[in-house]
Amino acid sequence: MTPAALTGQLLAFIARLITGAQGHWKGCPPKAEQRIYIANHQSHFDLVLIWAAFPHELRAQTRAIAARDYWTKSALRRWLTTEVFNAIYVSRTRANPDEDPLEPLVEALANGDSLVIFPEGTRSSKGNPQPFKSGIYHLAQQFPHVQLIPTWIDNVQRVMPKGEVVPVPILCTVTFGAPIQLQDGESKADFLCRAREAVMEQRPDPDWVAPVEGED
Repeated sequence: MTPAALTGQLLAFIARLITGAQGHWKGCPPKAEQRIYIANHQSHFDLVLIWAAFPHELRAQTRAIAARDYWTKSALRRWLTTEVFNAIYVSRTRANPDEDPLEPLVEALANGDSLVIFPEGTRSSKGNPQPFKSGIYHLAQQFPHVQLIPTWIDNVQRVMPKGEVVPVPILCTVTFGAPIQLQDGESKADFLCRAREAVMEQRPDPDWVAPVEGED
């Protein structure tokens, strides 16, 4: 077994030990078929948690999207994202106006890979996701045969709050809902709103909203 594979198993064990990393497949079975998992984003630990919640056969064909500016800051982070998670780097800001940030995602989908995408584009600790960016709409247009799986990662913002590097043991869950797809004639705004609502519907308690930082 390679060092990357051993590290992957160790990280999955640690994630489950700290959080439980429970995967609840409520709207679809954990099948190794091409999918795009669209998830809320609360912490850099999201990537580890959702990966640990996957069965082994899904990890082998699913690639997470990783923010280039954060995950390439050190040699260890680069090694983890490239060798263990087989992640795809994306830039949150364009260095070149002609750069297409979706190009590596399109290439991965064309090669048959599944993806884990955080359509907000940045982390939010205020409970409900921020409005989704348009990237997921364009991917749904180009790959209409690929199922979009709304995914809710719960409680992870308390495991590793923004600015912290040591995780806190708290039970977390990852809930996978029923697939959605872009409908004929559906506008970008309507689709992005519907996709965001589908993700929020996977919360264990749909009425729960996390408190805003700084409030009691």
